Amino acid sequence: MTTETSAEIADPSLAREAESLVQRLVNDRAASKLAAGDPTLWGTDAEEEASARLSWTTLHETSRGLLAEIDALRAELHEEGLHRVVLAGMGGSSLAPEVITATAGTSLVVLDTTDPAQVSDALEGELDRTVVVVSSKSGTTVETDCHRRIFEQAFSEEGIDPARRMVVVTDPGSPLQELAEESGYRKVFAADPNVGGRYSALSAFGLVPAGLAGADIAGLLDDAAAAFPALASDDESNPAIRLSAALAAAHGNGAEKVVLADSGSGIVGFSDWVEQLIAESTGKSGIGLLPVPVENVEATGFATAGGDATPVAVGPPDGTASISTRGPLGGMMLLWEFATALAGRLLGINPFDQPDVEAAKEAARSLLDGPAGGPIATPAVVDGSIEVHPSGDWLSPGVGTVAEALRSLVAIAPSSGYLAVQAYLDRLDDASITVLRPELSRRSGLQTTFGWGPRFLHSTGQYHKGGHQNGVFLQVTGSPGADLDVPGRPYTLAGLQRAQALGDGQVLAQQNRPVLRLHLTDRAAGLVELVKAVQDLRAAG
Repeated sequence: MTTETSAEIADPSLAREAESLVQRLVNDRAASKLAAGDPTLWGTDAEEEASARLSWTTLHETSRGLLAEIDALRAELHEEGLHRVVLAGMGGSSLAPEVITATAGTSLVVLDTTDPAQVSDALEGELDRTVVVVSSKSGTTVETDCHRRIFEQAFSEEGIDPARRMVVVTDPGSPLQELAEESGYRKVFAADPNVGGRYSALSAFGLVPAGLAGADIAGLLDDAAAAFPALASDDESNPAIRLSAALAAAHGNGAEKVVLADSGSGIVGFSDWVEQLIAESTGKSGIGLLPVPVENVEATGFATAGGDATPVAVGPPDGTASISTRGPLGGMMLLWEFATALAGRLLGINPFDQPDVEAAKEAARSLLDGPAGGPIATPAVVDGSIEVHPSGDWLSPGVGTVAEALRSLVAIAPSSGYLAVQAYLDRLDDASITVLRPELSRRSGLQTTFGWGPRFLHSTGQYHKGGHQNGVFLQVTGSPGADLDVPGRPYTLAGLQRAQALGDGQVLAQQNRPVLRLHLTDRAAGLVELVKAVQDLRAAG
């Protein structure tokens, strides 16, 4: 892996179009102002929010004090035989630790799901060797609170003191900090409150779980520190300036999608982390950049990107990529954070708020007041093990199969729109559903994203509601084989999962985003039937 963090614009025409934006950022001294925490860069309307969200630019320095604390706690845990780390967190609290540990080759069990089967799998691990990191900036994240309650009960049932197995990462003064201190939890790490969740990779939210799992977090900060001087410079060669200018120039020409593929970076899962950063930062006010992570540089949507998308290689330059970015993980995280914030300035949006995220949460909460996480709807069509539930009246008359319903959904997608596949299933046992992304992209000709619910609600969920209104949405839900009660709450995990799916679908439909929900009454059989339906759809094309 290269030790230098860089960004290269390989497309000559894009490089020419970006040049004026590069000069604008240089002349405005935008990079050095960003590095210094200047909140005025995004206009007066964003100034109040930005003033409390810019401490991430110096985390490579300010997070150093955490290293000794994390090392000391890890040594204590290992001395007690606690080697298995489970992370309960969503969005920025889970995506960064996951990519850090995956790249380092260390083991971390990540719970960013409400699927009862996936949570049950985590519970069936070696509880006598397990410590749980409960990570929530607000201290009120519903999914994370459920995980905490479920593991507390499981520890107690095994005769284990739950408080000795709980480590908390949260903002100072949050409800979670208060609860942890009252309950005598083993350790509370108070994070920097002036860092937004999606910019928190190098804060306690990224470092604590990754460090406890054995990743080299000191090296991560070293790599970010090495990249910082170039990223903070008001110079045409600044890779963050060049990257942000290229993305903004492409957006101005109608390429509002950013297709991300690894080209040999040595970093595992980087596109999933940067997806949240870009989508939640820029997808608002009816504009923004939609990240589309794909399988590799040969995948449909990358090598075949049209005028509505910019292919970006994560790693060495690739012949089909318009832009390539590379470097060690710490440097790459800081590069993309700087570039995303600067792109927000060029696009004229506030990169630090998320005005449309709360709507789906409110809808889910209201549905939890009823039984089973929402009303039981009558399907428009039943095809084998799959129920077809369209939003509104867009479904073509006479549709009788899943393949026909999918064809109707694709047909109403706007020109140069996108298709979002949202799977409220088990990320491990139901992983075969990921084949839908390339298959549907190939058949539809649309840029196609894939997200696991509810974790995507904390990333691309903002763009879906606040970004360009040219998407169509395929939800896939499934009947649980077994369920889990949430101690102290009047709902189960399956009920919460259902409410999250129906709530988000409801909000999308209210904003005239077409939603097709396919419910698998038998998950194993339904997944096979769904893949076959997509293949039939492609053959019919």
